[in-house]
Amino acid sequence: MSLLEITDLKKYFPLRVSLFKTRQIKAVDGVSFAVEKGRTLGLVGESGCGKSTIGRTILYLHKPTAGSVVFDGHEITASNIGEYRGRMQIVFQDPYSSLNPRMTVGDIVGEPVDIQKTAGSRAERAEIILNQLKFVGLNTDHLNRYPHEFSGGQRQRISIARALATKPEFIVCDEPVSALDVSIQAQVINVFMELQAKLGLTYLFIAHDLSVVRHISDVIGVMYLGKLVEKCVAEELYRRPCHPYTQALISAIPVPDPAVTRARTRILLTGDVPSPIDPPSGCRFRTRCAIAKDICAEEEPEVKEIGPEHFCACHFPSDPYAP
Repeated sequence: MSLLEITDLKKYFPLRVSLFKTRQIKAVDGVSFAVEKGRTLGLVGESGCGKSTIGRTILYLHKPTAGSVVFDGHEITASNIGEYRGRMQIVFQDPYSSLNPRMTVGDIVGEPVDIQKTAGSRAERAEIILNQLKFVGLNTDHLNRYPHEFSGGQRQRISIARALATKPEFIVCDEPVSALDVSIQAQVINVFMELQAKLGLTYLFIAHDLSVVRHISDVIGVMYLGKLVEKCVAEELYRRPCHPYTQALISAIPVPDPAVTRARTRILLTGDVPSPIDPPSGCRFRTRCAIAKDICAEEEPEVKEIGPEHFCACHFPSDPYAP
């Protein structure tokens, strides 16, 4: 059962190019997917491809230009988003800037409790705050301390505790480990996974590190320049990538075995990512694709199911399911 469904979601930002002329930055341009309850959808792609914009648009931190967001069977609009704020939360990328430096940890975690009015008394409020801190591995000693007194990993745990304070069902994880040291990333990822197992949480996990996404995701979607180009069950995507862009991303993942590294063929992409203000006609990836043909410039490829639960938007996808 899907907890979240987005259909043909678009988010354009106006950009003034002269005194009388405005153009549109097509950050997200017609993306559709669903996230099943209790599971994790990983969203990957280069910086600027629209991953974070999707997460923020789902939560109406950005108002959608077009398309629909359906949560638990109900379409979310600007008029009813307040009803869902407590059920949908976000953990931001940078724990150094997402926490108010003038507030104690207790007040930071307690703020959403106060806003949503989920506590009937001060004692209940204190109990909620303490429980959330325990969930992420912190304790009462941290309640009256300020964010600057914590490490990056601890700050991100505070952010997670704050997101949990309203007992949400769905959390957007917006590159939550990219600002942390590699040794700390694994600890924070494990916190997310433990919380999902205990509380049945549903995640949209946004990242640019494919190895991180592989570890936590059930399904992975690959984005390029505002479009979803491939979506598949996590392990299947790594075994059988079909879109040329996905193949290039996976070929760049470091492997600790030198023999395997020497045997691999690295796919190098040429050129720069086109501007979302004026994206290429047809397939947006064609300007960097080694197998592009005339039809790629003329027609935008449709998202098609090329294998069991394996979707790809390419005129010439590789066929890993062929005998």
